[in-house]
Order: sequence, then C-alpha cells, then structure tokens
Amino acid sequence: MNDDFFMLQALQEAQKALAEEEIPIGAVVVFENRIIGRGYNQTERLRDVTAHAEMLALSSAANHVGNKYLSDCTLYVTIEPCVMCAGASYWAQLGQVVFGADEPKVGFRRFGQLLHPRTRLRSGVRAEECAGLMRDFFNLKRK
Repeated sequence: MNDDFFMLQALQEAQKALAEEEIPIGAVVVFENRIIGRGYNQTERLRDVTAHAEMLALSSAANHVGNKYLSDCTLYVTIEPCVMCAGASYWAQLGQVVFGADEPKVGFRRFGQLLHPRTRLRSGVRAEECAGLMRDFFNLKRK
C-alpha cells in the first residue's frame, strides 16, 4: 500500500464529513501499513472546536496503541493541518505527516515550523481531489 491508497482512505473520511455538512476534511493514522486511527471533521456535530479530523484520528490511534507517542506512525490528511492540529502532531511526535492540498489561509506552514523536528512532511498527494472537495463544499455554502 502507498500514499495514494491511504490518502484515498482519508478522502473517504472527508466524504463522511461532507454528508454531515461539516467542512470535508478527513484523516487516517497508519502504522506498519495498517490504519489504526480515523477521523473526519465533527466540530458542528459535537459542538467542539477541537473536533478536527486530525485530532480525532490521533486520539483514536493513541487509544489503539495505548501510547500518546506515535513516532512510528504517519498521519494522512486531506488538507494541510491548522496550527492546533500541527501542535498535536508535534506532541504525538509523529514520524510523518502527509497532506493533500495546501491551506493558504489557516495552514500551519504559514506560521513557521510547528512539527516535531523528526517529523517528515510530504504534500500534494491527491491534491486536486482534496482541494476539489473543499471548493465544492464552500461553493454550495455560498449559494
């Protein structure tokens, strides 16, 4: 399995958010080629500003492995994480973060290096699909 496959899984999570009229962002956490955590945005449903896809996926993964540190794991997320989610990945000491599309307004890279020094970063995986989902969502909201 590869980055494309796991990003497709994150996109499926984003579709769940879309179905619930949430901002369509999805995430999965992978350890040894297995998904151990999943999440999609649920801030409206849970009335919780911290219920981002990444936060839910990280919590799920930590519960799965029984450890708050996820240094051998990779987070796949459809959109560049925000500062809060980048901070959570820092504290989890993630091995790698892979995201689909850039988030120029609130993405963490706007604010400097927020990931753990050992965390590798990749971007652009299935970027057009990830960006398209967001674009379509906000176009519908504006109508």
